[in-house]
Amino acid sequence: MTTQFLVEQIRKKESFLCIGLDTDLDKIPKHLLDEDDPIFAFNKAIIDATHHLCVAYKPNTAFYEAYGIKGWQALEKTIDYLNSNYPEIFTIADAKRGDIGNTSSRYAKAFFEDLGFNSVTIAPYMGRDSVEPFLAFKDKHTILLALTSNMGAFDFQTKMVDGRELYKEVLEISKSYKNSENLMYVVGATKATFLTEIRKIIPESFLLVPGVGAQGGSLSEVCKYGMSKNVGLLVNSSRGIIYASNQQDFAQVSAEKAKELQLEMSMELKKL
Repeated sequence: MTTQFLVEQIRKKESFLCIGLDTDLDKIPKHLLDEDDPIFAFNKAIIDATHHLCVAYKPNTAFYEAYGIKGWQALEKTIDYLNSNYPEIFTIADAKRGDIGNTSSRYAKAFFEDLGFNSVTIAPYMGRDSVEPFLAFKDKHTILLALTSNMGAFDFQTKMVDGRELYKEVLEISKSYKNSENLMYVVGATKATFLTEIRKIIPESFLLVPGVGAQGGSLSEVCKYGMSKNVGLLVNSSRGIIYASNQQDFAQVSAEKAKELQLEMSMELKKL
């Protein structure tokens, strides 16, 4: 999927909402546990109820890896379902991979070719040769961890390196990578005030912004400091949407929560 197509979908739906499919068998409605594949049954219901309100879905692969081969099969079925029924949706494998050379190439092949994701999250700690193999895939996107929403982000990401915070070095150096036009970046919503400085370095790049909702991030703050002329934002909400209810009406309630965010986003887009 091209960036331009993603922008078109954002404007068409008046939404830059990404829904995190962090599916946990301990949290989904109990009646789904009788299904042959409870994870896929839950995901399918959420997708069918919310696809018109969002432009992206982001399964965190840990929630699937935890269930072994059945989890991976559920992930594959989920992405196949999205690609077959809602091909306009941008898909993100939240896998946070980061290795070098042939290993990165194999990871990229797994997520982009075998599973058919549009993008994957990558940890940049090992540098250029751990990132560029992902960037080599046409119309696929590599989402680099820049400034994350967790408290531990301050352990390293904001430390000074030669007079500059490490996350700023990541942003600046990554612009020199081959096919860097396929880069996006993770910036947590709880770090919204940092977005002014981030936009000075990457003014037009898309940012994947987790942390709105259950983690307490502010959508209006994210938009105030981070929105670009081409929107440039994918704001993620996971638990606040998918676990809004554990009853029979869970998908409907999830859609209502997604609609609330979509309406806020529509208002923000009108300010552009």
